[in-house]
Amino acid sequence: MIIVIGSVTSSRETHARISQLSLEHVVRSRAEPGCIAHNVHVDLEDESRFVFVEYWADMSALMAHFAVPASREFADALIRLSSAPPELKIYSSDEVNPGNS
Repeated sequence: MIIVIGSVTSSRETHARISQLSLEHVVRSRAEPGCIAHNVHVDLEDESRFVFVEYWADMSALMAHFAVPASREFADALIRLSSAPPELKIYSSDEVNPGNS
């Protein structure tokens, strides 16, 4: 499984627009093949920071997601609207069941 953790910081002027675009993006992304989960959250310690948590079946599904024109348009919009450079980290992971150790 591939896990993506990303974040973007809004300004007071861009917060509502980033919120709207982010919700549209996660809903659209959830319908893509290989998407296990795609969510956006507001950081309770910094309400201007949006945090994205995504789970993908494999790297090819994530790369296909990145190639979708709407995903690229979303990323470009975030770069323009954010008050700091967006952050993105990608991890490869296996699920661990502590009851089976």
